Amino acid sequence: MLRDAVQFLLDVLVQSFAVVLLLRFHLQWLRAPMRNPIGEFVMALTDFAVLRARRHIPSLHGLDSATLVLALAVESIYLWATVLVQGFPVEGFALLGVVVWALVALLKLSIYLLMGAVIMEAILSWINPHSPIAPLLATINRPFVAPLRRHIPPLGNVDLTPFVLIIICQLMLYLPVGYLEIFVRHMLWNGRVV
Repeated sequence: MLRDAVQFLLDVLVQSFAVVLLLRFHLQWLRAPMRNPIGEFVMALTDFAVLRARRHIPSLHGLDSATLVLALAVESIYLWATVLVQGFPVEGFALLGVVVWALVALLKLSIYLLMGAVIMEAILSWINPHSPIAPLLATINRPFVAPLRRHIPPLGNVDLTPFVLIIICQLMLYLPVGYLEIFVRHMLWNGRVV
């Protein structure tokens, strides 16, 4: 019972914070407009950590490396704490292994964030296309949907590219990301990552 409660708190507090940091990184990478409810929420929630981290971690190639490093650190803490709470043996676990596992987890979370943005944009296009978060969602999805739109024409005025993008994302989760997760967990539990 206590183990489940602690795991729940880790999921809700620690991993959620890693997701918000990851979202901030992606929003800044895609140059998304931040003057909307989601952008302002993300900035308000993460500024305390990101602004401090930027003093020590410079941006690389125009990317907000401080935010990405923080997301990686928080996800690593989450995974390490989850292993401890679940009672798995941690001898042989190396810091490098947990960081690699966290990188794979951030890749997986990034794909889920993209899928969520695609679904939200599709729903808003039917309900309220002029919502304040519509430009944000369009900016997130455009780099991924635009190449598909060049090859997939609308079918009876229905744009199928969001559906195709979700299928591609699901396949990425099953195949390359799934195999990466299996590989990293195998290395960690067999003590091969040092």
